[in-house]
Amino acid sequence: MAGPSYGPRVLEHYLHPRNVGSFDAADPCVGTALVGSPELGQILKLQIRLDGATIESACFRAFGCGEAIAAGSLATEWLPGRSLDQALAIGSQDFVQALGLAADKLHCALLAQDAIRAAVADYARKHPNPSTTTVPEAHHGNHADATGR
Repeated sequence: MAGPSYGPRVLEHYLHPRNVGSFDAADPCVGTALVGSPELGQILKLQIRLDGATIESACFRAFGCGEAIAAGSLATEWLPGRSLDQALAIGSQDFVQALGLAADKLHCALLAQDAIRAAVADYARKHPNPSTTTVPEAHHGNHADATGR
C-alpha cells in the first residue's frame, strides 16, 4: 500500500513540525488566525506574538494533509523577526517554491498565506490606530463558499 508522495522539504516539516502549540488568544500581544474549512478537511490555526513592532514568535496547529501541516510549520519559521508589513509580504508562491508544492496543493499555500493575513488582522484589531498595517483581503477565504472552496 503506497502512501502520499511528499517532497523532501514537505516530509521534513510533516515528520518534524516546528513550533506546534498555542498562545493565549486573549493576550494583547498575540494575533490569532483560524482559517480553512472542516468540510474540506483542512484547518490551520496560526498565532503570532509581538514584542513592540516585531513578531517575536509564532506557533500553529493544523488538521489536514502533509502539505498543509508543512506550510503552517514553515510559516512559524519565517515569521519571527519580521514586522507586520514584512509578514504580509509572504505570499502563497513563497510556500509553493520553498516546499516544492504541486499545482494540486496550491490550496495549502493559500491556507498559510491566509493564516498570516488573519493573524496580522487580529493583532491589528487589538491595537487600533491610524498607523496600523492595512491587511489585504484573503484570497482563499476562511469558510467554504457555495462552490465548496
